[in-house]
Amino acid sequence: MNDNTLDAHWKPQANPWVIAGSVALAAFMEVLDTSIANVALPHISGDLGASTDQGTWVLTSYLVSNAIVLPLGGWASSVVGRKNFFQICLFLFTISSLLCGIAPSLPLLLLFRVLQGIGGGGLQPMAQAIMADSFDEKRRGQAFALYGIVAVLAPSIGPTLGGWITDNFSWRWVFYINIPVGILAIFLVQQFVQDPPWIKPDRKKLLTLDYVGVGFLTLAMGGLQIMLDKGEENDWFASNLIRVLAAMFIIGITGLIWQELRAKNPVMNLRLFRFKNFSICVLLMGLVGGVLNAGTVLEPQFLQELLGYTATNAGKALTVGGLLLLVVMPVAGIATGKIAARNLAAFGFFAFFGAFYFTAHHINLGLSFGYASWLRVLQMVPIPFAFVSITNAAYVGLPREESNQVSGLINFARNVGGSILISLTGAEVTNRGLFHQSRLQNAMQDGSIAFQQAVHQYAARLAGVFGMSNSTAMAREYIYQELNRQAAVMGYQDVYMILAWMSLVTAFLALTLSKAKPGEAGAPEGAVH
Repeated sequence: MNDNTLDAHWKPQANPWVIAGSVALAAFMEVLDTSIANVALPHISGDLGASTDQGTWVLTSYLVSNAIVLPLGGWASSVVGRKNFFQICLFLFTISSLLCGIAPSLPLLLLFRVLQGIGGGGLQPMAQAIMADSFDEKRRGQAFALYGIVAVLAPSIGPTLGGWITDNFSWRWVFYINIPVGILAIFLVQQFVQDPPWIKPDRKKLLTLDYVGVGFLTLAMGGLQIMLDKGEENDWFASNLIRVLAAMFIIGITGLIWQELRAKNPVMNLRLFRFKNFSICVLLMGLVGGVLNAGTVLEPQFLQELLGYTATNAGKALTVGGLLLLVVMPVAGIATGKIAARNLAAFGFFAFFGAFYFTAHHINLGLSFGYASWLRVLQMVPIPFAFVSITNAAYVGLPREESNQVSGLINFARNVGGSILISLTGAEVTNRGLFHQSRLQNAMQDGSIAFQQAVHQYAARLAGVFGMSNSTAMAREYIYQELNRQAAVMGYQDVYMILAWMSLVTAFLALTLSKAKPGEAGAPEGAVH
């Protein structure tokens, strides 16, 4: 029996589910950390003597370093081995979490957050790659369902958990809680995870690192993440800073593509994009990350800004939808073993269309906590079917030795898609709100009979307490404030409709995926030679 035959029949020594649970624990910790610190920012800024704007760099610094490392896992695994790289990332993430917790100043906290982002950047893609190689193709979807719970549930509960910890203890415990989880994960990975025989570490590759490619990647991701994070704050392209950041991204991404396609040992194997199926999966996963993260941000933002919810209570409104994943994700995982991925993915996006369309027509200023939770449930149901099926389909027909690169690029697309759509939908909510505000203000003219009647009606209610002269001015102010609130609601409704139509178009794109059924990898469909 030759080496290729042995490789084809390799199975891990430990139970695959034990392996999946071990790496999922580490990935959950990392994904949770991308959102758990959000609600603690005012406390961090106040405690460290920083302004609110300076405090937001606690998030930005992590996202930038995380985005740079995320697609490099495949190359790093080829140098030191996947298990070793995963453990290095775990150790760095755990130690930097401790350092973040004890940071005495904002500059040091930002430095430690960069280190934490570097460590965290390797955990998600490597966890997914380890799962992919630990299960046969027919059961791989069930493993990805577990990973889906990690990738989707963690951002949903992060703000709620972060708010509770900050209110009852200290913002520093937002970072300290990673330490025991990290130590446990390191132990479990050491005990149960092993590299498959086709992963052959070669430390000589460290000497031939594609430094030019890494430089372009850093330029592109640094420019993109900071631009997305600071764009609305700086009025987008009216700002010289944003224009410079946009130029950095364009130069960086153009240079990265040029360099990686010609490099002998690229840090990112962009040649995988010659396979149609993989390319479509990357695009679809970017859109999944976009609608997932946009929905996770939009609803609590609406509840806090317009309905007066605290961050913790707004987070609780998302909790039921997150817990639903514990039921629906395994169902989606089992379904991927029986139904073609493209059909499941299309179903997921059609369901997204229905959920966002329904939300757009039912979100209003009278929204109750229960109904807000129900809307979130509708938005969460489609996620498992789209997420698991697309993740599974990305590996169809590709060599097993490329699993590290596949997982790195898929996770990279999901995170970048999430960042882009969070930023764009946030800006569009503001723009559409201002548009509706301007339109509604046309009705607030003294010549409008309806407006005068409304002013008189509210003024009459207040006259007994404040006097008629004062009550008229107060009535005008009240109506103006209500108009602004209503305009803001209409802005959210417009954005949910945009997400709905985007999902509908994406559903038809999903139907162009490979027709291969579960376990039928075959040749890479659509390869360009």
